[in-house]
Amino acid sequence: MNILIGAQMLFVAFGAMVLMPLLTGLDPSVALFTAGLGTLLFQWITRRSVPVFLASSFVFVAPIAHGVEQWGIPATMGALFCTAVVYVVLGALVKWRGPGFLHRLMPPVVTGPIIMVIGLSLAPTAVNFAMGLTGNGAERVFPYGEALLVSMVALLTTMLVATLAHGLFRLLPILCGVVVGYLAALALGMVDFGAVQQASWLAVPDFVAPTFHWPAILFMVPVALAPAIEHVGDVLAISNVTGKDYIKKPGLHRTLTGDGVASMAAALFGGPPNTTYSEVTGAVMLTKVFNPVVMTWTAV
Repeated sequence: MNILIGAQMLFVAFGAMVLMPLLTGLDPSVALFTAGLGTLLFQWITRRSVPVFLASSFVFVAPIAHGVEQWGIPATMGALFCTAVVYVVLGALVKWRGPGFLHRLMPPVVTGPIIMVIGLSLAPTAVNFAMGLTGNGAERVFPYGEALLVSMVALLTTMLVATLAHGLFRLLPILCGVVVGYLAALALGMVDFGAVQQASWLAVPDFVAPTFHWPAILFMVPVALAPAIEHVGDVLAISNVTGKDYIKKPGLHRTLTGDGVASMAAALFGGPPNTTYSEVTGAVMLTKVFNPVVMTWTAV
């Protein structure tokens, strides 16, 4: 059962998780690998007590795109590694001074609007996908009518299962929406198996080792503040959803450190920085499944 719910959480995160590297010139396969690895590292540091999933951070889309164009992927990864170190330093400061230190530095009146902007900035991507366009809306992939039909079938299925289903199915509304939407796309001839047939059964992703270049580091490090604010908001959100105070246990210092270590590991392999995914938190709220073991299966 946990495996099925874990797979559902992966589908929830999948679109944003692979879109971010596609927008920035990174390898989606590496992003998938580092998201799973980062989540497992986060769970280890937080003693597997917080039901969150970590994956590609959209806060870094513009900085990474500029960094890759200006200095190349290895130097950008080195800069992102240094940015992740800022998380660990913040975690140490929170451990030393207490969570109140971070609340004074980033009060709710500041963190709230920033988290809203980060979340709302993803809405156009979802709308573009539903209309058969690429994530940035630059190119049409499917005819408008067929794309809208499939997207509405998937949405309605998810809503109906979430509100009317009982037992096992009530825990899997998003997975049901994905399956029914996929079958609808298959029936309309919108699924192409060509890439699957040409792909190797097993292949190692194109990992990229970081190099450290001062101009890239100085450009990237200040960006760390925005995802740190997002992290605090996400920890507060999942605390409200589950009714547990994760700021106190395992502690904000552990969650910040876990996020930083996950992003450091991602940079070592050439993947985008990780962040706690609000859409997965929304799925946790929808399904009422609060067991962190589910996220272990998602990561695997």
